[in-house]
Amino acid sequence: MDRFVSGRRGAKGVPGTLSTEQGSHSHYRRSLGPVALTAVGLGSIIGSGWLFGAERAAALAGPAAILAWVIGAAVALTIALTYSELGSMFPKAGGMVRYGQYSHGSLAGYLAAWSNWIAIVSVIPGEATASVQYMSSWDFGWAKALYDGKELTGSGVALASVLLLFYFFLNWFAITLFAKTNTAITVFKVVVPTLTAGALLLSHFDTGNVTDHGGFTPNGWSSVFTAVAVSGIVWAYNGFQSPLNMAGEARNPGKSLPKAVISSILISLVIYVALQIAFLTAVPAADLAHGGWSGLSYNSPLADLSLAWGLNWLAMLLYADAFVSPSGTGMIYAATTSRMIQGVQENGHLPGIFGKVDPKTGIPRPALLLNLVIAFIFLAVFRGWGSLAEIVSVATVISYITGPVAVMSLRRLSPDLPRPVQLRAMPVIAPIAMVFGSLVLYWARWPLTGKVIFIMAIGLPIWAWYELRKPWAQLRPHLAAGAWMVTYLLVMAAVSWAGGTEFGGRGYLPGGWDILVVALIGLAFYVWGVRSAWRNPTLLEAERELGTTPAGADSEDDERAKADARV
Repeated sequence: MDRFVSGRRGAKGVPGTLSTEQGSHSHYRRSLGPVALTAVGLGSIIGSGWLFGAERAAALAGPAAILAWVIGAAVALTIALTYSELGSMFPKAGGMVRYGQYSHGSLAGYLAAWSNWIAIVSVIPGEATASVQYMSSWDFGWAKALYDGKELTGSGVALASVLLLFYFFLNWFAITLFAKTNTAITVFKVVVPTLTAGALLLSHFDTGNVTDHGGFTPNGWSSVFTAVAVSGIVWAYNGFQSPLNMAGEARNPGKSLPKAVISSILISLVIYVALQIAFLTAVPAADLAHGGWSGLSYNSPLADLSLAWGLNWLAMLLYADAFVSPSGTGMIYAATTSRMIQGVQENGHLPGIFGKVDPKTGIPRPALLLNLVIAFIFLAVFRGWGSLAEIVSVATVISYITGPVAVMSLRRLSPDLPRPVQLRAMPVIAPIAMVFGSLVLYWARWPLTGKVIFIMAIGLPIWAWYELRKPWAQLRPHLAAGAWMVTYLLVMAAVSWAGGTEFGGRGYLPGGWDILVVALIGLAFYVWGVRSAWRNPTLLEAERELGTTPAGADSEDDERAKADARV
């Protein structure tokens, strides 16, 4: 039996071992080490975001887009620290959809899982869309017909559909094929952006772009925060969770998971800031003369700049990477979303077939097929990279709020569960992460926030189908423990509607005060969420499998949860 190399001891003073719960899913093969997991994280973060993010962030925030990437990394890192502890406690496939269920039961757990799955599965068609959109800049009539300047045409959607099939094909056979393919692709994905930043900086470095055309913040500081939320920055950094969703295949997850998560964020931050600086200083002054930064409208931003400064070889490399980078990310997300679907099924909210794993390959094939169908639907409805980036970003932020609440709730409810990763500063980090998540959700602007929160509500009938069959006595504690999250979403929608005009609101909350109000709301719901957690059946089962259930535990919550588990 594998042992955790680091972390706290169990209730009996025995070092925490990789128990049934933590080592379950025997059909999965624990073949991913820290390098492979870091490659998974980097491969998810460096996808289509680096191809389009620099231009979209600059169009919103001007030169201050540099700060938007730094703020985004700080938000992602803070939230990732909470999930690293959770991931080391429960290194199971699809981990991100499970943590809310452990701490708060079915309602909060389902909402967290639904929002996280929506955020991740919609990335897959987004990556295919990015590749086709870059291809539309090729100097061929058929290529230019793929994209009309706003969204993919019929032929563009058809080509993107072929790419979707390719992503899923690579995931169909074996996790070892996935790991070998992804590591090779990730090396390419890191080298090309780094080379691009260096080449553009050396070819043209116009510092006047930073000081002219409205200065460093041409659209005000609010635009910097909006850029964090909707320009693709959250989309990019959201890749940090991919190693956590692959935890069921991680070797020594207690050490490898946090290393992979933190390393992938920090490495990508350096790359993205370098790319943003290179983009800002390489834009020809003539392109900024009419409309400034907001008037930029490149189909293939970095490739177009490369051609503008005679770097034809770089443009060709970028056109090639427009397939490699998004395809690598699409392949990873096809893998992680299939593990997420399996996690949702094991939470009790999908038919049993979606929890099946092929014993020969270690691949959850039914879940993979379901995600392929959903990816096709998203591709048909949202045909542009920008519209998909907005949906992904806001859904991602909604899914983030359970991490800070769950990690501190489980410290209170199950202090003896082995924690290979346990930060002493977590009581400070967790509420800060909750505030950061709430602010980014608000910065996304009304009505986008309201639209995505509505998408979250669409998933509730699935939860109701499985849960409303339970007797009221068993259902009531799940409703009570999840009420904070439902109320949080409604309150955030209302505040977004009433907030400052710079964030799309009606202006009832003046600038500055709206930020304070949102921060206080985040703290208030953090406290409510932690206090609402209860020892539900999923948590009790995990404790029994880990052998950490307190002797003689017979609290009202425990008895209620045991009765619930028998239903």
